[in-house]
Amino acid sequence: MEYSLFQTASGTCGVVWGEQGLKGVHLPDANPARTRTSVARRFPGAVLAEPPADVRRCIDGIVALLRGEKRDLREIVLDFDGVPAFNRRVYELARTIGPGATLTYGDIALRLGSPGTARAVGQALGQNPWPIVVPCHRVLAADGRMGGFSAPGGVATKRRMLEIEGVDGVRPEPTLF
Repeated sequence: MEYSLFQTASGTCGVVWGEQGLKGVHLPDANPARTRTSVARRFPGAVLAEPPADVRRCIDGIVALLRGEKRDLREIVLDFDGVPAFNRRVYELARTIGPGATLTYGDIALRLGSPGTARAVGQALGQNPWPIVVPCHRVLAADGRMGGFSAPGGVATKRRMLEIEGVDGVRPEPTLF
């Protein structure tokens, strides 16, 4: 396994790859040392390296998206080794959501032929090793709210990515007061 860190308009990101494709993406963090530590924790033994051409295209796409350009990263090859079958199906379906479009967790469950599994879909997306490349930010709660987002910056990062892609009408999260 190898990895590379790179700068975006939102902070330092990381990508990890192997012979079978992309193994993981770390979303932007303002602290490059924290990004490096997180990548090392998630992928022990990964070695810092110069990215090959296909990984470079992935990096360029992520940088462009976070700079404000609509990008579709479906052509990036992912390494699904060790990914549970249900999660893989969720990720493959999520990759069909184009820039500027959204689905709900329930929509994905229905398209998988598993109505009633919206919560399991959300849990799978919360474990997504490839945020942005598997666009879990394009999946919303049933009422049009943001739902969760486990990447650095949480829901604010999700909202920003949706704004970049031109998604309008995402409902704000309820306030407690």
